[in-house]
Amino acid sequence: MTVLPLVFTSGWASGINAYAVVLLLGVFGATGLSDDVPASLQRTDVMIVAALLFLCEAVADKIPYLDSVWDSVHTVIRPIAGAVVGALLAGQSGSLSHIAAGAIGGSTALASHLVKAGTRMAVNTSPEPFSNIVLSTAEDLGVAGLVTFAMFNPQAAAIIAALLLVAGLALVIYLWTRIRRFLRRRAQRREERRLAAESGRITGAPPY
Repeated sequence: MTVLPLVFTSGWASGINAYAVVLLLGVFGATGLSDDVPASLQRTDVMIVAALLFLCEAVADKIPYLDSVWDSVHTVIRPIAGAVVGALLAGQSGSLSHIAAGAIGGSTALASHLVKAGTRMAVNTSPEPFSNIVLSTAEDLGVAGLVTFAMFNPQAAAIIAALLLVAGLALVIYLWTRIRRFLRRRAQRREERRLAAESGRITGAPPY
């Protein structure tokens, strides 16, 4: 297996849910489905901790505003996880240096994390909580599906991960542009009402 596409894909996935990546890779290695997973990720204690943290994230990720707090805490954790996983995969294959793999995995994880955090902050402006649940579930399924696919077809999975990363960046820019316009219009309407009220008090006429 070419390790570079797998490092890139695991980095993208780590930026969204690092614990799911560690858990999935460990399961694939421990069950013999892949010989490319390093032994350190197959350890029982590592998989148990990853599973427990994955459950914590699965809950926190679906609660409005708590998900943004969780993301802020993981701004450092997810890129580090992507870098470590990438370096371990490179060490297992021996076809890519640890430093290069760590840089690729870490930077890709950081980029996808920023996309996720930005999207969640935009979604949290919505008053209903269901969009968070739908988005979180879609992210979990996407990570699981793409990491699984990467174990059998790493090149195609890396292309999909790159397209998702670009699409995510475009979506974040679009959402925040729309939100900024909405906030400006709301602030303008408030200012107009305030000025009308002040004018009404001065002239003694009703503000509307």
